[in-house]
Amino acid sequence: MLFSDRPKKSRKDLYDREKELQEIIDAIEKDSPLILLLGIRRIGKTSVLNVAIKESGISSIILDLRSLRKNYSRGELYSLLARSLPRDQKVLELLKGLRGIKILGNEVEISWKGRDSLSIAELFDRLNLRRIVIAMDEAQNLRGPLSEEVKNAIAHAYDYDDKITFILTGSEVGTLLDFLRIDDPSSPLYGRHAVEVNLQRFDEANSKEFLRKGFEELGAKVSEREIHKAYELFDGIVGWLSLFGLDYSRKRDFDEIKEMAINISLAELKSLEGLSHRYLIVLKCIADGENTWSKVERCLMQKEKGSISTRTLSSILRNLEKMSIIKDYAFLDPVYKEASKRL
Repeated sequence: MLFSDRPKKSRKDLYDREKELQEIIDAIEKDSPLILLLGIRRIGKTSVLNVAIKESGISSIILDLRSLRKNYSRGELYSLLARSLPRDQKVLELLKGLRGIKILGNEVEISWKGRDSLSIAELFDRLNLRRIVIAMDEAQNLRGPLSEEVKNAIAHAYDYDDKITFILTGSEVGTLLDFLRIDDPSSPLYGRHAVEVNLQRFDEANSKEFLRKGFEELGAKVSEREIHKAYELFDGIVGWLSLFGLDYSRKRDFDEIKEMAINISLAELKSLEGLSHRYLIVLKCIADGENTWSKVERCLMQKEKGSISTRTLSSILRNLEKMSIIKDYAFLDPVYKEASKRL
């Protein structure tokens, strides 16, 4: 089904992603060591990732890194690694006998401290005994106390483990690229080539056709007026369009769905790591139409009843762009703009 509140796992449920899907599959088939799948939130990265891996026919490990805390511990990372290991016998057989690995039925434990501890690089070396894809969903969340160790392990595998392909996805595109620092001579990943696949929002024609086909699958008749209103609100972002399609086919209350989407976005903005109160004020200023540096500065000073340094405001704006929330004083997601007006 085109409308779903879960990531897709079949090509027939994807819409207008043939080009990007084929780019990833081609890169996997060519044994590319590193693929970056980039795009804003709700643009469909996880769905494209799932389908590409499934169609490649290769064993895979998918790490959902959204659950990692900002200052995650080694134990938390290793626990996530263990939970993410596939439960098929071929992979479990690879891991048997490896120091630091305990296999109890289909459960895997990885020792992260003491004499029997296993390094991430050692785990990659063992997995390299067979062709495998290691996907890291929302990989910018690996920033933290173990970030250099993780990057060193990926760099080691890039150079020595030729049966491993890494796919890193990121909604905070600039933050992910900052984390990897492929162009920085001091980074472990310096000079490594990455295949970049960028997911863009649907244009107006594809957005409307996606909605028409989705409603047709559900046997729901929806007017062109309502379809146009949905496009204007959600601007080609497939996750929002899908949510609208599902809920409208059940409730048929446009304003209620709009309010729900805004409340979801508002909660997300307030929970994003690194967004202090001052960041939220800047977002509200931009949402209210302040679209130059000087206008944002004046708005912020009025709301805080104080001054702000050029350096601090520039840093806030730069970080908001790296997080793929704004670009050139405009919101990349129109629902985030509506939510920011309520901050």
